[in-house]
Amino acid sequence: MRTRPTLTWTSPDAPLPRTSSLDELAGVVARGRVVVLSGAGLSTESGIPDYRGESGSLRRHTPMTYDEFVTSVEGRQRYWARSHLGWRTIARADPNDGHRAVAALRDGGYLGGVITQNVDGLHQAAGTADAVELHGSLDRVICLDCRRLSERAELDRRLRAANPDFGGAATRINPDGDVELPEDVVRRFTPVPCTDCGGVLKPDVVFFGENVPRPRVEQCYRLVDEAGALLVLGSSLTVMSGLRFVRHAAAAGKPVAIINHGETRGDRYASLRVDLPLGRALTELAERLGCGDRDRSA
Repeated sequence: MRTRPTLTWTSPDAPLPRTSSLDELAGVVARGRVVVLSGAGLSTESGIPDYRGESGSLRRHTPMTYDEFVTSVEGRQRYWARSHLGWRTIARADPNDGHRAVAALRDGGYLGGVITQNVDGLHQAAGTADAVELHGSLDRVICLDCRRLSERAELDRRLRAANPDFGGAATRINPDGDVELPEDVVRRFTPVPCTDCGGVLKPDVVFFGENVPRPRVEQCYRLVDEAGALLVLGSSLTVMSGLRFVRHAAAAGKPVAIINHGETRGDRYASLRVDLPLGRALTELAERLGCGDRDRSA
């Protein structure tokens, strides 16, 4: 059965007061050992939409679920047709001021680690090489049969060869890396198998309904345990995948700060809510702490 990911929730609490001042946040980050947990909202300034914002993609788009991908040949064909075009847009996206400011704060010694729920690779492109990709990365492909990992660029070349006339007609890139395509266009697309065993290829990302690998979850818990505070950037925290780390930090008595437009499911655990555009807020924060925002475009 194809299930639709959670779009909204009803909070039982009064809204947490928000501020547009960075004074208190700067004090928290200045103490160091802050772990960042970033979500899709951090990448919107790079042209990649979020899931649940005011114009979020879940309002018009149901992402591929794990069950559908592994059980349906037609589902896999639809996913790879749409993702084949969408990945090119993701691959061309550049880090924005927010990504660069996070890298500057990391290099300045203020961050103890970065956990990202995003699969776009923009933290790494901005210079945060050790960011933990909670949900994997669209840059990699895994065979579900032999478990071989390969580069997405390699698969892209094979898909282009197998579908030389496929292209165009794509609209609306989604944060999971696919686009909207007419069904008749999808049905003309030919996926390719694993070159080693002929098995089914899947992007090395965690689909809705799929579990994050346990060692990766434990790595994130260790980062939170070693942190002095948790800073959430651009995530509604609607799903437990990210919310559990907020709960864990709060239960340990650690400050939890959130920068996000709109209410989040983690507000009840937060000690501070900042409502500012992420690029602007993070750049100013880095400048206040003397590490600035570096240009990594070279």
